[in-house]
Amino acid sequence: MKTTRGFLSMIALLTAVMFSFQANAAKPKHVIFIGLDGWGGYSMPKADMPTVKGLMDSGAWTLKKRSVLPSSSAINWASLFMGLPTEGHGYTEWGSKSPEIPPIDLGPNGMPSTIFTLMKDQRAEEPTAAIYEWQGIAYLVDTLAITYHANVPVGENNNSSAITEAGVKLIKDYKPTLMVITYDNPDHVGHADGHDTQAYYDILNYLDGEIAKIISATKEAGIFDDTVFIITADHGGTGKGHGGKNLAEMNTPLIMSGPGIKQAGELKGAYMQYDVTATMATLLGLTQPQSWVGRPIVEALD
Repeated sequence: MKTTRGFLSMIALLTAVMFSFQANAAKPKHVIFIGLDGWGGYSMPKADMPTVKGLMDSGAWTLKKRSVLPSSSAINWASLFMGLPTEGHGYTEWGSKSPEIPPIDLGPNGMPSTIFTLMKDQRAEEPTAAIYEWQGIAYLVDTLAITYHANVPVGENNNSSAITEAGVKLIKDYKPTLMVITYDNPDHVGHADGHDTQAYYDILNYLDGEIAKIISATKEAGIFDDTVFIITADHGGTGKGHGGKNLAEMNTPLIMSGPGIKQAGELKGAYMQYDVTATMATLLGLTQPQSWVGRPIVEALD
């Protein structure tokens, strides 16, 4: 009898230690989501992107995170922010500003709940930010739920210094808990010069430098060690287009690094756009709506 009680006491102690360890595991205080419009997973073996590849080395990644159909911008940014496939959120066109199909569920602001809606509902006192080069993002993030948001268009010759500077300032001034910054110029170059061209790889190299500035800003702001970086895309492309069912159009990189993310290397599972949203919600301790289809990428979570 004493032996049984001793064994049960030991099990209880080990369980308590395990839960204590989990409770004290590193969790991010900030999530910075960086989106590159039109960035195909096929490009990474050739791409000169040392900053992004450094995040791959320190975190978890896949080059086969799949877009929803059709493989175009509004549809896939909607899935990335709303945790739903096309038939759930109802945005079906490249430039949809409102759903063409009634959404399966609506949040408090008359559109499907986004990751920002959840932040507003559950962590209302904490600052959030979204800045984007493509104006269409404004219709997909629930701007009524965001503390700071702005459209900062691409400059001449695909110059993105303006949006990077805006992002750096937001990080230093407000240290947002959740920040989204989306660059549009891979898509511009893909349409003008073509995917898998020297011009396309040049713009990826340039954007790697812009991402380095965003990361440096978190160091200057004193939040780097508490920040998870998530870098991904809405779709890839082939030739000078996208929107179809070719895997060059549908497979996109997903790279995550920071507290709460394992140094897991290449992920083995199969993941979709909406799983990124669920992963962000889990990292931020948010309860996602019942309607969301996305599931957290537990293979990557520490």
